[in-house]
Amino acid sequence: MKPGVRALGVAESYRGNRSTLAGVVVTAARAVDGFEFSSCTVGGLDATESIRDLYSDLDRDDIRYLLLAGVALAWFNVVDLRALSRVADRPVISVTFEESDGLEPALRREFDGDALDRRLAAYRSLPDRRATTVNGETVYIRAVGIGQEEAADVVEAYTPAGGRPEPVRVARQAARAADRFVRRTTDA
Repeated sequence: MKPGVRALGVAESYRGNRSTLAGVVVTAARAVDGFEFSSCTVGGLDATESIRDLYSDLDRDDIRYLLLAGVALAWFNVVDLRALSRVADRPVISVTFEESDGLEPALRREFDGDALDRRLAAYRSLPDRRATTVNGETVYIRAVGIGQEEAADVVEAYTPAGGRPEPVRVARQAARAADRFVRRTTDA
C-alpha cells in the first residue's frame, strides 16, 4: 500500500450516558493527519448517525477506508456498517480483538421489546466476523465494500506492531483524552 493512503479510525470512550467518539485520519506511513470528534448515546441507537456526521464533518475526499473499533459502541449502540459504507462511499472495516460467540445472548439479556428487536435487526444485518492474523495476533474483522482478504491486507498495512491498527489505536487514545477533558470541564 502506498504510504500516503489514508484511513479514518473511529473509537470511543464512555462514562455516564454519553460516549465520546474520536475519528483520526492516519496515513499508511502512520502519520496522523486529522482529528474529529462526535458523541452518541450510551445504550442508544444513534452510533451509525454519529459516525456518519463525524466523517462528514471531516470533509475529506482523501480518506480511502473507515476502520471502526467494533460494531457495538456505547453499550450495544450497534453500528450499521452497510449504511455507513453507502453514505461514505468507502469500505468500512470493523476490527475487534477478542474471540466471542456473538452479541445476541447479551442483547437478549439487556433489552426487550422494540429496543431488542431494533438491535437484533441491526446486529443480524452485519457481515460475518472472520478471524485473521496480524503480526502474530488474531484479530476479528467484518468488512463492507471490500473483500475479506483485501480487508485483512488493509488491517495489516495499518498495523505496525501487535494487532491494533494505528488509526483505531490512536482514535481510542484521543477519545479517552477528550472524554476526560469533557468530564473535568463539566464537573468543575
